[in-house]
Amino acid sequence: MYPWPLVKRVKRCWDRLKNWLTVNFPEAGATLQQGASETQIQQLEAVLKVKLPLPTRVLYRFCNGQVFQDKDAPKSAFGNSLGLIGGYTFYHHLVNVFLLPLDRVIMDTKQIMRQLEISGSFRRKFIVVAMSSTIQEKLFFLNCTNGQLYVGTRNLATDLEMMPCVPTGLLRSVHDFNSDQQQDAMLLWLEEHGRRLQDGIIKLQEEGNVRAICQFPEKPPLCSTAITNGVKVRASAVFVPEAVDLEDSSEKYWFAYSIRMSLLPEGCFINGMYFGSCQLQRRHWIIYANGNIVSDVSGEAVIGKYPLLLPGERDFVYQSCTPLSTSSGSIEGSFTFVPGRLVDPKGAPFEVEVARFPLQLPDYIF
Repeated sequence: MYPWPLVKRVKRCWDRLKNWLTVNFPEAGATLQQGASETQIQQLEAVLKVKLPLPTRVLYRFCNGQVFQDKDAPKSAFGNSLGLIGGYTFYHHLVNVFLLPLDRVIMDTKQIMRQLEISGSFRRKFIVVAMSSTIQEKLFFLNCTNGQLYVGTRNLATDLEMMPCVPTGLLRSVHDFNSDQQQDAMLLWLEEHGRRLQDGIIKLQEEGNVRAICQFPEKPPLCSTAITNGVKVRASAVFVPEAVDLEDSSEKYWFAYSIRMSLLPEGCFINGMYFGSCQLQRRHWIIYANGNIVSDVSGEAVIGKYPLLLPGERDFVYQSCTPLSTSSGSIEGSFTFVPGRLVDPKGAPFEVEVARFPLQLPDYIF
């Protein structure tokens, strides 16, 4: 029924994702459903009056999205954590994106189109294929006409503002059965996600007894690492499309960043002396946009906390966010620590480097 090269490519895409889940995140793998039938696909097309791009049709023939069961779906305070795409958190903002099964595509597309008061050609082109399973709304729309995938911005409800998730120049032959080069945004998006998981660019993050795929990059050049006097700091950022306001000239783009700090097993080493602990006192951030300093901030603590680092303990992790007027920038800075504890310092304060890490609009938006 479908071009054989496309079928093999889609199978490779799903095999990569499912193999990674089996080894690393089986509880999420268990939410993936068996492939949809042609009848189910035809029903969706008839109800929503769309024609699915060929690669998306084949993707659903292999796997009909995700379904969560209460008995095996651990939840954070904000919602389910088993989304195949995963997400990020900062302050009280948390997203965790999952793929919709076809029955949910129908139901949620109809509901969201009503909420957004959408009619006409827009309604006959777009369907909702992925969303956050948390209370923070993040919606992904597939344009069934040209095969592009979009994510809604802050202005989705007022202006239907969306951003493309895949470079448009890569899309081709999304409705051509006679081609052997079909690729729409859904296929490219899932292929890229699988590559990032397999290469360790993104990983699982565990908080308490809740595990989730975390979109904060873990490898250079998107993640920076610096070690100062035994204190290791890793830092990276992720683009936050649902907070974007393309009409705002000063705070157009938003980025969340994650800082992971830990003490090496040998402890803190200063001026030839070892210390068994150190505690954060202050922070200093320099934020750049297109190479120009737009913010230089110093202050006490981080998110109101003064983490005490001990050898061999898990990273202290915290997230924050910053707006930029441009789509490219970076952050660097430092932390001030004291050896021992703040209430019982064993020496003079010392500076710990936070190496520069990028803030940039990615080619693929998740």
